[in-house]
Amino acid sequence: MNKAQQDFYEGCRSRAVMLALEEDRYSGDITTLSTIDEGMVGRAEIRAKEDGILAGAEVARQVFAACDVAVSVVCRHSDGDHVIAGDLVLEVSGKLAPLLIGERTALNFMQRMSGIATKTKIFVDKVSHTSASILDTRKTAPGLRYFDKEAVRIGGGRNHRFGLFDMMLVKDNHIDASGGVANALRKAKQYCRKHQLAVKIETEVRSFDELREALSCKPDIVLLDNFGIDLTKAAEEGRLDPVVGREREIERLAQILSRRKKNNPVLIGEPGVGKSAIAEGLALRIIK
Repeated sequence: MNKAQQDFYEGCRSRAVMLALEEDRYSGDITTLSTIDEGMVGRAEIRAKEDGILAGAEVARQVFAACDVAVSVVCRHSDGDHVIAGDLVLEVSGKLAPLLIGERTALNFMQRMSGIATKTKIFVDKVSHTSASILDTRKTAPGLRYFDKEAVRIGGGRNHRFGLFDMMLVKDNHIDASGGVANALRKAKQYCRKHQLAVKIETEVRSFDELREALSCKPDIVLLDNFGIDLTKAAEEGRLDPVVGREREIERLAQILSRRKKNNPVLIGEPGVGKSAIAEGLALRIIK
């Protein structure tokens, strides 16, 4: 990651923290202003309510610092730690007013991020005996993408593209508008050469014909869209069964599996399939 990208990501984080505080109009907390004397000091503890993977501790530190730079935040556990219900996570001390003003915003970030990190770790563990990786998507809540993707990384997953600028993803609409996979990939590669872009090029494929066409163009990544369980190697050998048009059956299967055993994903990274990446809309599926 270069400095420009790092600055961009940090800017996303800082703007989102301030927006969250501004949604509360944190400078106008009439309850705190009316009941808390200016000189009052206090100390707060943030503890885990459930077992899981901690994420968002550093974001919480930034929230309290935005309320008052003099607030002290001591992390008793770090992002990525497995915590048990009741564990002391953070100790916060300083003037009482900024502690009360910032607590809900800090907790909101920590709860969301820890939920995503914990869910990610479940999927990561499920495929730990394979060469598969768990990737995130761009299907994030507007304004919260930095935190959602950071939480996936903390949970052991890998980040797919952050936005529309750091990787080319040639999707079905691009393919159709370009007159086919080969034309779309040719245009994408030409654009990268012309503008000296060092980014990966990924393409979707919806059929065996598109797969063969894509492989002949040698993109960095091929995304198998609406295919069955066996993935990369099976697709290359022409042994995959497309499931286009069978959405109802797939949805029904998912319902049955979710009833029988909680957090039991249908694995697509079993041995023999080859190195693959499983894209899960993790941030949209934080469920109990």
